[in-house]
Amino acid sequence: MSLQLSRRRLLTTTGAGVVGAVVAPLWPPARATGATTLVAGRRTLEVNGRAATVFGITQPDGSRGLVTEVGTRFRVELRNDAGADTLIHWHGLTPPYRQDGVPGISAPALAPGATTQYDFPLTVPGTFWMHSHQGLQEQALMSAPLIVREQGSAEDRQEVVLMLHDFAFRSPQEIYDGLRRVTASPAKQKQDQASATAGNRMQGMDMPAMAMGDGKAAPAPGSMASMPGMGMGDAGAMGMAMDLNDVAYDAFLANDRTLRDPEVIRVEPGGRIRLRVINASAASNFHIDVSQVEEARLVAVDGHPVQPISGSVFPLAIAQRIDLEFQLAAGQAVTPVFAVLEGERQRTGIVLATAGGQIGKFTVLAPEPSAPLNIGMEQGLRAMAPLPSKPADRVHRLDLTGSMERYVWGLNGLTFGNDRPLMVATGHRVEVVMANRTMMSHPMHLHGHFFQVVEVDGARFAGAVRDTVLVPPMRSLTIAFDADNPGRWAFHCHNLYHMEAGMMTTVQYENL
Repeated sequence: MSLQLSRRRLLTTTGAGVVGAVVAPLWPPARATGATTLVAGRRTLEVNGRAATVFGITQPDGSRGLVTEVGTRFRVELRNDAGADTLIHWHGLTPPYRQDGVPGISAPALAPGATTQYDFPLTVPGTFWMHSHQGLQEQALMSAPLIVREQGSAEDRQEVVLMLHDFAFRSPQEIYDGLRRVTASPAKQKQDQASATAGNRMQGMDMPAMAMGDGKAAPAPGSMASMPGMGMGDAGAMGMAMDLNDVAYDAFLANDRTLRDPEVIRVEPGGRIRLRVINASAASNFHIDVSQVEEARLVAVDGHPVQPISGSVFPLAIAQRIDLEFQLAAGQAVTPVFAVLEGERQRTGIVLATAGGQIGKFTVLAPEPSAPLNIGMEQGLRAMAPLPSKPADRVHRLDLTGSMERYVWGLNGLTFGNDRPLMVATGHRVEVVMANRTMMSHPMHLHGHFFQVVEVDGARFAGAVRDTVLVPPMRSLTIAFDADNPGRWAFHCHNLYHMEAGMMTTVQYENL
């Protein structure tokens, strides 16, 4: 979805969010005080000196995103000015299912020029986001932050939102068509066959967690070596190569800008920061590098508080969010925050700077490639407000299936449309056991509910409460949730191209 424009026209385009020109601010958005209008439309960005037309979700004043408070109602009018059908999903919220924003499941797509209304209570505070669930629009930046604050929360720290995107000048459809046309090399076919054989051997087995053994290379910067339980990629430890990063992107954006021209956020000397990081990428995982601060504490994942974990580098899969708290050193004028692409050196980021802080140039390449994401940190997370302990009334088992060879992805070998819904009953505790039989990780997202991670490779624990969890290659992970929101809900891999290729099903309540 690229569009070549002159620099003069860029500077005068009405409503255009143009880096280096008059930019509609990503943060802070206007506080919602009643019914709020959100406009799904188009805007113009400049990415590394080149213009592109992308989508966006803005308020009438041009600000992106929405901030509101728990205990209020989510009263929104959505207007479609995008020139194409669209529908917006409120990722992480628990609305009535007809307001969930998934075409064909919760409601019809919204036609160009049409409006629709949303009205439901906000029961949980946290860092959430909104994005299109229509076709491949999410890749073209049809997304925005959605922050639900604690009611009457003290403003004792500065809030900073960092929203990440992967960006290509090619259209999303062109990217997807290219993935579907991939012809595997003989070596790749041999690897896929070995992966399938290994997956078959592991059917029904408890797979122990893999740690970095003797003789392995030391973790590279960005490999989460400072985090509890972190090591080499799990599949790598098993002697098998992971598939990473389906798409070769032109740029990675942090608040709509690259590291060549990063957003600079002014902060107070020695100020306290709450950093809300949203991975709105279509197909890219990151490591969030805050090693320039003395100590950062992870305090929430997907909007839900966890027992704090200190560190300097934190994993962030597609569609996940993390909240970090830290205090800037009194004499530190410039503090970069980087997001390093999984398995690569490419990075993006923002800069926190005091008034008068001199901003230098930052290289877009990290010193060393980062490691593949694993779930070492996930196994160490503990929810501050876990689900009540109780046995499962119903257990569903899902094999995550597919391969890069044909670029067909599914659940239990079935693609969406040929899938079997996961049936649940109101009031039941439900567990879903997910076993990844592929050589790619899959960030699995459940709509309309939050869940707790309760098991990895057969080992039970009371983990984090989330809405999106990464299942690495050849690992098994179990989530639990309470069936307390009747409807028909999407459950899918949040890698946009995996979902489009079939890795999606529904959770369906009986007797709807």
